[in-house]
Amino acid sequence: MQIVFLNTFEKLVEGNQIMSAQLSICEEQGLWSVHWVEDKELADGNVSTDIWFEGTSWEEMITTFRHGVAKMMGQGFTPIIESMLDNGRSSSSNSVTMLQCYGELNADPELFQLLREWRRNTASAEKKSAYLVATNRMLWMISSYVPQTEEELIQLPGWGQTKHEAYSSSILAITSSKERETVFPLDWVSNKLDSDVYTAWLYKQKENKYKNMLERQQEKKRILTLLGQSVTLDHIQSELSIPRRELLLRIEQLDQEGYDVEPLIDRELVAVPDSEQQLILEALTTVGDRYLKPVLEQVYGNNVDKSKERPIELLYEKLRLVRMRFRRNMQEKAV
Repeated sequence: MQIVFLNTFEKLVEGNQIMSAQLSICEEQGLWSVHWVEDKELADGNVSTDIWFEGTSWEEMITTFRHGVAKMMGQGFTPIIESMLDNGRSSSSNSVTMLQCYGELNADPELFQLLREWRRNTASAEKKSAYLVATNRMLWMISSYVPQTEEELIQLPGWGQTKHEAYSSSILAITSSKERETVFPLDWVSNKLDSDVYTAWLYKQKENKYKNMLERQQEKKRILTLLGQSVTLDHIQSELSIPRRELLLRIEQLDQEGYDVEPLIDRELVAVPDSEQQLILEALTTVGDRYLKPVLEQVYGNNVDKSKERPIELLYEKLRLVRMRFRRNMQEKAV
C-alpha cells in the first residue's frame, strides 16, 4: 500500500494535553482508502484505524476526505498542514458569514415559523419551490435581526433587489410589529459573536456541504445502476425519492458527461408520436435549445397552461428528453 498523503492533527484536551491524530490517503492497485488514527488509540500499543473510505472512485474518496476533515476540525482538531479545505476568506466574506452565523444561532422561533408560513403560501401561489422564494438561512436572519424598514431589510446579505421588489412589503408586514433587542446597521455582530462558536459553525457548514456532495454522488451511482436495468423514470424516482424535475436535470447532466441515456429516452418517448417529436426537434433548431419555454410555446401554443389534457410538467418532460437527443445529434454532426 502506497501512502500518497499524510497529515498530523492536534487538539487541546483536558489538563492542557495535546491529542494528536494522523490522516492519510492510501492507494493500492487502484483501490483508494482514507485512514484516521488518534493517539489515544495507540496508548495501549494496539493500532486502531478508522477507515473513512475504501473504493475505486477518486471523486467520492476526496469528498469523503474533505467531509471528515471538516468534521474533525469542527471538533477542535487543527492540521499541521493548513488550507486543506480552501479556507482563505476575505474580510468581506467574513462579515457575510458572521451575519449568517449570528442570524442562525439567534433566530426567534416564533417569528421564524411565521416567515416559513408566509414562504409556503407564497411558493404555492407562485408555483415555485420554497427555497426560490427565500432560503432557511435568509428567514433565520430576518427573524434574528427583525428589519422593520426597507433600508434595513436590504442590508441582509443575499436579499437582492429582485426579492426586495417582490417580497419586501410582505416581509415588513410580518416584522414591523415585532420587538427587537438589536439595531441596524449590523456592524456590531463581529464583536458580539464568539470566535470559537463562529469557527465551529463555519466547519459545520463545510461538513454539511461535503455530506450533501457525498449523498449526491451516491445517488448518481444509483441512477447509473438503475439506467443499466432498463427501468423507467417512474421507477427511478420511486427508488431515490428525487423530485421529477431534479431527476431529469441529473439525467441531462449524465448525458452531458457521456453516459448512455438513449435507451431511457427511447422508453419514455415510445408513446409520443413521431410527428410531435419532429415538431419539437424543429423548434429546437429554430429557437435554440438553451431555454425550453420558447420551444414549448412554438410546439404547443401560448395557452398551454390551460391545457387539461397535457399538463405542463409532462410537456416540459418531453422537451427535456427530446433535447438530450437533439444535443447529442448536434455534437455527433460537429465531430
